[in-house]
Amino acid sequence: MNNPLTNPLTASAQELPRASFQNLQNDPGAINDGEQSLDVILDVSVTLSMEVGRARIPIRNLLQLNPGSVVELERAAGEPLDVYVNGTLIAHGEVVVINDRFGVRLTDVVSPTDRIRKLR
Repeated sequence: MNNPLTNPLTASAQELPRASFQNLQNDPGAINDGEQSLDVILDVSVTLSMEVGRARIPIRNLLQLNPGSVVELERAAGEPLDVYVNGTLIAHGEVVVINDRFGVRLTDVVSPTDRIRKLR
């Protein structure tokens, strides 16, 4: 009943089996000439979102919203949109219409250094 594999909370560190890890030295996707290869993450999906603006309103006003109601945003007309990837600001842009679809033309891209700085 006191088997360390079935109840690791009662096992001491000496009783647990050692973990084994694959050697990544010869893995072409892991490291290339001292630089990491991005090939392993190129197909990972991320969420891209655009923010036109924000507004803070009391719940009383929120409950009174109807079709046709107008909510004033904290951003002035003509200001660029914020472009986010997974919740991190990466760029600013302007709305464009392409073949009856909305798009965003990037006008300014946040540098990778600034993006990393904001994550801290």
